[in-house]
Amino acid sequence: MEKEFLVGQILIRTFRAEDVEAVYKAARESIKEISPWMPWCHENFSIAESANYVLSREDAWKKEEEYSFAICNAETGRFLGSTGLNQFNRCYQFCSLGYWVRTSAAGRGVASQAARRVAQFGLEELHLQRIQIVMDVENSASRRAAEKAGARQEGILRKRLLHHGNPRDAFMYSLVAEDFKH
Repeated sequence: MEKEFLVGQILIRTFRAEDVEAVYKAARESIKEISPWMPWCHENFSIAESANYVLSREDAWKKEEEYSFAICNAETGRFLGSTGLNQFNRCYQFCSLGYWVRTSAAGRGVASQAARRVAQFGLEELHLQRIQIVMDVENSASRRAAEKAGARQEGILRKRLLHHGNPRDAFMYSLVAEDFKH
């Protein structure tokens, strides 16, 4: 289960066991920025949690439950973040796409480039009809990344997310095959 894509200066590839420490360090660096939107990235995020996540990616892929990718600098190999497809609805052929980028790499188009390429993988190789991106209405960085990736905003979903036990409204964006035709 090796898959990789080169997009500009970033390499999007399947996770490897040696990514545990890099994921841990990137998450620890980014707690302040990411934790309001992603509860897994919390003040006590541990190397064990990083290992559990990274080492479970291959099995999730084999079971066709999640397709997770490390985002790395193509030249240096530095871990920049993660993106992936999850929450599949096989009946209607769609899934959700998520992404995060470490604080020191944010604002450089990394998330949008990776999201767009992984969405294309889902549409073309997994034969999905639709890729959804859902984010808290206050998560402006994620919203910018979705828009730069070419996703179309479809509306606001009331009480769609739970953050730290509190219901939150969310923007719904989507990508479909027609969004990749130029």
